[in-house]
Amino acid sequence: MSVINVVGAGLAGCEAAYQASKLGVSVRLFEMKPQKYTPAHRSPDFAELVCSNSLRAAGLTNAIGLLKEELRICGSLIMEAADKNRVEAGGALAVDRNGFSSYITEKIKNDPNVEVIEGEVKEIPDGITVIATGPLTSDALSEKIAEITGVKQLHFFDAAAPIISAESIDMSVCFYQSRYDKGEAAYINCPMDEERYLAFYNALVTAERAPLHGFEKDMKVFEGCMPVEVMASRGVDTLRYGPLKPVGLTDPRTGSEPYAAVQLRAENRERTMFNLVGFQTNLTFPEQRRVFGMIPGLENAEFFRYGVMHRNTYMDSPGFLGADYGVLSRPGLYFAGQMTGVEGYIESTGSGFVAGVNAARRALGKAPFIFPDTTELGAMAKYISSSEAKDFQPMNANFGIIAPITEKVKGGKRKRYEYIAERAIKEAERIAGEGFLARTTN
Repeated sequence: MSVINVVGAGLAGCEAAYQASKLGVSVRLFEMKPQKYTPAHRSPDFAELVCSNSLRAAGLTNAIGLLKEELRICGSLIMEAADKNRVEAGGALAVDRNGFSSYITEKIKNDPNVEVIEGEVKEIPDGITVIATGPLTSDALSEKIAEITGVKQLHFFDAAAPIISAESIDMSVCFYQSRYDKGEAAYINCPMDEERYLAFYNALVTAERAPLHGFEKDMKVFEGCMPVEVMASRGVDTLRYGPLKPVGLTDPRTGSEPYAAVQLRAENRERTMFNLVGFQTNLTFPEQRRVFGMIPGLENAEFFRYGVMHRNTYMDSPGFLGADYGVLSRPGLYFAGQMTGVEGYIESTGSGFVAGVNAARRALGKAPFIFPDTTELGAMAKYISSSEAKDFQPMNANFGIIAPITEKVKGGKRKRYEYIAERAIKEAERIAGEGFLARTTN
């Protein structure tokens, strides 16, 4: 049986290993946990969600929702796990993080085509290999990647939000409601009047932050996961137009829209844990207790996990990686996950899907399969391989990178996005139906 290596059992690595196995290829999956952990990881399970438990928007008029549907159609393990471990989150897809990771771990470890090898990988293995070690790649392997590929490593920072106990939330102050009453009332809202908001804002922007290490001095913060205190420093009303926007909410105590509102989202099915939506942070732990305790209803919050901030690594991929996520100058070596320049859980999954399929096809002596850029899977691959931006930056899935439509569509942006989504879904169904992802592929 043909063999490939996959290094890293995160979202991208597990998806790559699973897809290669489906194609009839034997996989050696290397994972350094539980022998060694990064600063952000805690669980020995695979595909650990270290930031939010939300996989973001579910609707097909949102690019990330479309990407998820493409992956479902094509047989994604990560989407299978997400759908089976879903927790209510209004218009978003959120998961029970422990159940989600446990499901994926069991699937991978019980796959007869996958051999799991524990321990840190310090050298790029010989043979066809997918490197999916993520934005927290160990220093030893990072050095080898830079040395062998000649790619300049870039850095930015990612941050995780705190998780608190549901029992410690004062529900005489807070209330359940999804914005604009979309879906089930899944979010707990902590309403603020102007006085409480300004006091909280002033405390937040002056709070003590955790010290950065020497290698972290040149901080580049990705916009999609910006620490709340950094966002707040941009202006007194920035949060009110961002994660604390009150639009679409009604405080039942006043019957009117609050001045600002902090939203809490369930972390598990039992709804015993909630995270502070948009509150990724680098504040010290005592300051998190003090400042976030100023939020109405969270005065006595019990923290299950404090927010943390950590270094992420990504590559200047255009001209280095192809649209199959393979290294142009080194056939047989692939990269997947956030280090390629895709940003987000599902985007990482998509890159792992494409890399895993193409690594397996190479092992089987087949030509690469390039996903069309009329799909989000293909559009992301095209972005990381051919972006013309002078300062290449990580990118979330969006309709701006997908191939434009030439037809005139009436009804505004929403109708146009619906048309793009329908086109993409038809392409995904064609790809799945014609056997490009099956063992019998020619």
